[in-house]
Amino acid sequence: MAEQPPSKRMKATQGKQLNEGKTKIIFELPNFEVLLQSKDRISANNAQRVNELAGKAAISNATASKVFEFLNLIGIKTHFVRQDTETAFIGRRCDMIPIEWVTRRVATGSFLKRNQGVHEGYRFAPPKLEYFYKDDAAGDPEWSYAQLIEAKMTHGGRLIGAHEIEIMGRMTVTVFEVLEKAWAALDCTLIDMKIEFGVDAETGEILLADIIDSDSWRLWPAGDKRLMVDKQVYRDLKEVTDDALQQVKRNFEWVAKKLDDFIPKPKAQVVVLMGSASDIPHGEKIKNECSSFGLHCDLRVTSAHKGTDETLRILKYYESLGIPAVFIAVAGRSNGLGPVLSGNATFPVINCPPVKADWGAQDIWSSLRLPSGLGCTTTLSPEGAAWQAAQIFGLTNHVVWGRVRARQLNTWIGLKESDKKLQDSLA
Repeated sequence: MAEQPPSKRMKATQGKQLNEGKTKIIFELPNFEVLLQSKDRISANNAQRVNELAGKAAISNATASKVFEFLNLIGIKTHFVRQDTETAFIGRRCDMIPIEWVTRRVATGSFLKRNQGVHEGYRFAPPKLEYFYKDDAAGDPEWSYAQLIEAKMTHGGRLIGAHEIEIMGRMTVTVFEVLEKAWAALDCTLIDMKIEFGVDAETGEILLADIIDSDSWRLWPAGDKRLMVDKQVYRDLKEVTDDALQQVKRNFEWVAKKLDDFIPKPKAQVVVLMGSASDIPHGEKIKNECSSFGLHCDLRVTSAHKGTDETLRILKYYESLGIPAVFIAVAGRSNGLGPVLSGNATFPVINCPPVKADWGAQDIWSSLRLPSGLGCTTTLSPEGAAWQAAQIFGLTNHVVWGRVRARQLNTWIGLKESDKKLQDSLA
């Protein structure tokens, strides 16, 4: 069943107020959830400049909901559950860690003031990671890694030590990179951004939390600072007038509308061609893995040896659809399927033979030892074939690229968590 739009859903019944910030109020909900209600307010310079801006709550909420929906889709772990109303969304209840995690691709703004001698436009590769302690009275001071360790903060019953800091640091850079890739697909340059994390009140898991909206980043359409559409426009105002505030609002509306294109219609397909019906279980494994990357996958049975004309007909059919495709050949014994596809296709071909123990050592050479002029690669793992297809599509599809990047992040976190449990058990 399709998910209903916020205007048609039953609104959450908010409980007691848990917290209130400059631009949002947080209310308690059942089942370890909260309601994050945005305000029609804009502020800058640690609330030294504050203005009411009618309609900002809806714009901010729409922006945050779309960004979190995208991050959830590709596999980043966030507190976002769903949008509730035009001005509020539901999230997991978290004990927030009072650190702003800032990632920079291009040197600009406050970084130049703190690092004299660096010219504006200096490009960080990889992105630069910085930490700022949330304290309005002190001006949100920058902290070092050592200060984070020595603070020995505890949130959600979890000590925020080196292990947790490294996980959040890795997540921060990944979030920046996947959003940078998505914005680049819309001809916008993500210059820098700030995010926050919290510890899930029920599970103790570290989640990307708070709000991500136009207050959170610098965004330059076409890479041109003069076209900036983020809160820096408001910060730079010499005088706050109604006309100036309306321009800021139009910028924020433009960003929220642009986010509708963050998740494009699928334009990629994987076609698994199998030499016989006995190869279907092998093909199904490839299809299931492709689905986890959001890739459409068709299974076809055809033999390059016994039905060459039909194999080529199927190939030409998929090439004529005008949709980028990756062909995966599943054929045991003498694999003529992959080489024949490679010799006649303009799209990539991957061999994934279902090698059997009896003749496997001999059969594999028909996939590896190819005639000249052919370029199909070979992997024995069905999951590996799907991974390779996803990485190929990730070159031009930011959603698939984001899924790959998020999967790598979650694997890294899983290994780190397993190592910590082992070390704790031996202590």
